[in-house]
Amino acid sequence: MKKYETQFELMTLKPVPGLIVKLGIPTMISMFVTSIYNMADSYFVGQINTSASGATGVVLGLMAILQAIGFMFGHGSGSIISRKLGQKDIESASRFSATGFYSALFSGFAILILGSIFLTPLMLLLGSTPTILPYAKTYAVCILCAAPALVSSCVLNNILRYEGRAFFAMIGLTSGGILNIFLDMLFMQYMNMGILGAGLATAISQYVSWILLLTMFILKKTQTSLRFKYAKFNISTIGDIVTTGLPSLARQGLASISTMLLNNAAGNYGDAAIAAMSIANRISMFIFSAVLGIGQGFQPVAGFNFGAKKYSRVREGFFFTLVFGTITLGIASLAVFLNAGSCIQLFRDDPEVITIGIPALQAQCLALFFVPFQVCNNMMFQSIGYKFNATFLSSLRNGLFFIPILLIASYIFGLQGIQVAQAIADVMTSLACIPFTISFFANIPKEQ
Repeated sequence: MKKYETQFELMTLKPVPGLIVKLGIPTMISMFVTSIYNMADSYFVGQINTSASGATGVVLGLMAILQAIGFMFGHGSGSIISRKLGQKDIESASRFSATGFYSALFSGFAILILGSIFLTPLMLLLGSTPTILPYAKTYAVCILCAAPALVSSCVLNNILRYEGRAFFAMIGLTSGGILNIFLDMLFMQYMNMGILGAGLATAISQYVSWILLLTMFILKKTQTSLRFKYAKFNISTIGDIVTTGLPSLARQGLASISTMLLNNAAGNYGDAAIAAMSIANRISMFIFSAVLGIGQGFQPVAGFNFGAKKYSRVREGFFFTLVFGTITLGIASLAVFLNAGSCIQLFRDDPEVITIGIPALQAQCLALFFVPFQVCNNMMFQSIGYKFNATFLSSLRNGLFFIPILLIASYIFGLQGIQVAQAIADVMTSLACIPFTISFFANIPKEQ
């Protein structure tokens, strides 16, 4: 109880800026390392040929599906847990913790089985061309084998973050990420295993990360428990987790669909176009991880304090995260914008890939200045349980705006439309968030 009271006081009394930075920095590091090892796969695979490089972009759609399921259970259970802990209801928090974890684990095994059975049509659906298909299937088999660990790790990571234990989450994620980079070098450069080596490196690293995250619960470093007796697979509990996690499912699920459509649209211009867009998106995601990390540091602060009815701290946290994220992301975006060609070349030294990738990456860098505002809105609404706001806003960037923009722009402007579609969607998403932000803070309850 003493440990809990100390954690409760930390989350509800410590100055908000320092608390968000304390929780956000480990998450930023975790996001950076995760992005780095994803980029490491792209780097080493890019040394094989352009078709292999394109395969990583195709399988990215599969990983988005796995993350969609994992984040749905992870953010869904984590958001409820933070509010339950803010209300000092540890028993209920453990119920959602265990239910979310085992639901994600069982879902991972189901995806492994179904994905293996329908592997070829799945890769074609995700945008693979005939020349990319052999590489994509090899890489995807390894990712599917890691599905149980990848999906349930999303839950473990988010429970730790929402409890305010971001440092423990960082240990698990960064350890797996660093291992992935070394295994890439071992399997691909020294053992000449090709794209199979990249896939094995990712799969092994995912399981190592999963074990480390699970160890934090086994050693009782958390307030909640994963003991199976707490899991309740009933409509009420699962329904609460799923509906709260719908924003994450919508965001990541639509990311998978948008990746599929992007690959199919780019495939009309050859493997080089798929590879270029894949590389540009990965670099953009690496920059994006900075604001995503600090935003995830804001989430437990918002959830805890909203549950404790400390609404002024929610407001303060929102605007601090917005300013901090905009400055951080702006500096990084400007640096990449000025060196876009060198960044693309690092992953694939192919003149055609570089030529296609530069305008796409530069457009995304400019649009990233608008992203912190939408991230703050999504993170806040999901953490405090405003399910409709969070689900609708999270559906815009990769779905309701991006998909029609991509289809229309590619039809009218061809390859140039494909290159700028994501940037246009980012700007429009941020503008759509404005009325939701104004309405929420104008009507936020008064503190008692």
